Amino acid sequence: MHPCLRIWSNVLIVLALAAWPLQSRATSCTTQGELQPQDRDALTSIGGRLEIAAAGQDYGALQSALLPSEAAEWSGIHDSVELGGPLLKGGQVQLRNVYLLDASTLAVPGDTQFFCSNANGSLTVTMNMRALPPGKYAVVLADAAGAALAGQLGIVLAWDATGAPPSWKLAGLSVRQGNFDGHDSLWYWTRARELMKADQPVNDNWPAWFSYEAARYLSLPFDFISSPNLEKLSQEQAQIKNSPQDAFPYALQDGDRTWKIDAVRLDASLRQPDLAVVYESTGVTDPAAVRTEAGAVLSALLKAQPGLRSNFHGLWAVAMKDGKRTPEIELPMAQIP
Repeated sequence: MHPCLRIWSNVLIVLALAAWPLQSRATSCTTQGELQPQDRDALTSIGGRLEIAAAGQDYGALQSALLPSEAAEWSGIHDSVELGGPLLKGGQVQLRNVYLLDASTLAVPGDTQFFCSNANGSLTVTMNMRALPPGKYAVVLADAAGAALAGQLGIVLAWDATGAPPSWKLAGLSVRQGNFDGHDSLWYWTRARELMKADQPVNDNWPAWFSYEAARYLSLPFDFISSPNLEKLSQEQAQIKNSPQDAFPYALQDGDRTWKIDAVRLDASLRQPDLAVVYESTGVTDPAAVRTEAGAVLSALLKAQPGLRSNFHGLWAVAMKDGKRTPEIELPMAQIP
């Protein structure tokens, strides 16, 4: 199996992300407007069929189009499409963008960067892919227009030169919502800016930080893609002082006890703008005691960061003890004292 394609995880299935040394000289990216007509027609055709199949949960069509080396991953793909179905429900799939990625001249698999520029070079989208084998790939993005959750759909295709005949095959798929309670990426970006301008204590900048995180999450179905807008968003976010990025491990005083928070991250698993709080547990195992401890930790966090309560839906308590995680608990803000 291609090492870069072991990617199935919940609703989101991606090739790669993050920062690492990258190869780019031996690669090229062609945007939709610059594609040759035959390439554009082929990619929009297969990409469109697969996106419609995902929206309609046509598992037979998806499995038959799967890259042979990914056969062992089918159960994960199936589950991901099933979980992503509600995000696309009630919408009509409409093509957004197509990118053709050529890494066929790579000597060996490697972490690879593609620069996808329009004709005059005024707009460049960047894609970072880890452990990418030599070959040709394509990324097809679409939206479920009219869907309540504004579902976004991304398809990664790989050219299967060994097929009879050679053809484009499914190598990755991502379904992600495009709004939280009707608020899209632009709304959260605007909200983050408003929070930064508001007259608030310098130590209460977490709502702005995570509003930027929500804006980023809702903007694209893949995390391995960066655009000028996302780069600008990141630059604004980096200007936040006393941000969560600099806080951990974060000590919270709760009476005579101190809780240690190891991480807080955006969590959209319930399709709401929640935050997952990873903390070091005392090791309690009784369900009632676990819930009491989780409530105490989350309450202490909201007292230290009060702005989170009015800007996010709820908090997940993720208890860790000796490297082991206990069952996670989600509490809406109204249930946290």
